[in-house]
Amino acid sequence: MSTVRIGVIGAGNMGADHVNTLHRHVSGAVVTMVADIDEERAASVAGALPDARATGDPYALMADPAVDAVVLASHDSTHADLSVAAVRAGKPVLCEKPLAPTLSECVRVVREERQAGERLISLGFMRRFDPAYVELKAALTAGVCGAPLLLHCVSRGVSSAPGATDESSITGSAIHEFDTVPWLLNSPISEVSWHAPRSTAAITGLRDPQLILLRTADGVLTTVEVFLNAGYGYDIRCEVTGEHGTVALTNPARLVTDSARARSLGYPADWRPRFADAYRLELQAWIDAVATGSHPPLATAHDGLTASAVAEAAIASMKNRGRTVAVEVPEV
Repeated sequence: MSTVRIGVIGAGNMGADHVNTLHRHVSGAVVTMVADIDEERAASVAGALPDARATGDPYALMADPAVDAVVLASHDSTHADLSVAAVRAGKPVLCEKPLAPTLSECVRVVREERQAGERLISLGFMRRFDPAYVELKAALTAGVCGAPLLLHCVSRGVSSAPGATDESSITGSAIHEFDTVPWLLNSPISEVSWHAPRSTAAITGLRDPQLILLRTADGVLTTVEVFLNAGYGYDIRCEVTGEHGTVALTNPARLVTDSARARSLGYPADWRPRFADAYRLELQAWIDAVATGSHPPLATAHDGLTASAVAEAAIASMKNRGRTVAVEVPEV
């Protein structure tokens, strides 16, 4: 097909950003429908496009003949049911992470796709497309710092979303590292332990920050800091310590400010400026694959299942005073 007609489910920050990126920065795609439980919000997002329609029914969107493929950016709790519905409709779907909040739901989704006999689900682990992470992976492959020994990952935000919990901090944020670390090292995560210091006074009822230790099958140890309420800005870091040196992401800020006898770099307020290139490149790769009928070079449903198995082990560790828990990926 020359143009892929896209339906976007979810008109919140993530969905609206995908609509904007698809419309303005991705070739070969046109957004024809937007669905959201809040139909007025869907209409507001769709109204910014020339010919897009809005609906409050995501299943009507998937059944519509004017939709060739689906971007799923609704609440995490809806991902499993809507992914299954897309598979049954025979339409490719790019599902934002996580594939589902629980491992059992992920198993159901993967089984549904396997039974369909066709790979239709791609998962939005967009860091695989971020230019900085891609360059870091290339440096590790080239042996720039020798064999990796330690990874240090940091994920900080300004403030947590309403309703954030200890568990959603893992399934909604740390899960990025649960995909990125084995992707960087070409080695699966074998065991996990979860830890927390005293919580920040900025919020109650949430253990924040959290520290998660990962060990991959190759023996590399990774620290993952997730701090949803760091306050100062959106800050993503990753450093690899190897046998002969280190490699690390740099701050992607494009502006340096000199004022009042001080020099400073700014931080973005959220994920959108930091990973704009990653989302654009990911969406373009997905659209190109859908248009040609080839397998998208994105994370798969099984990759999402694997990351959720790590998340489940981390939550088990959380509930057992930080003991080390082996990661068990279900056979599907």
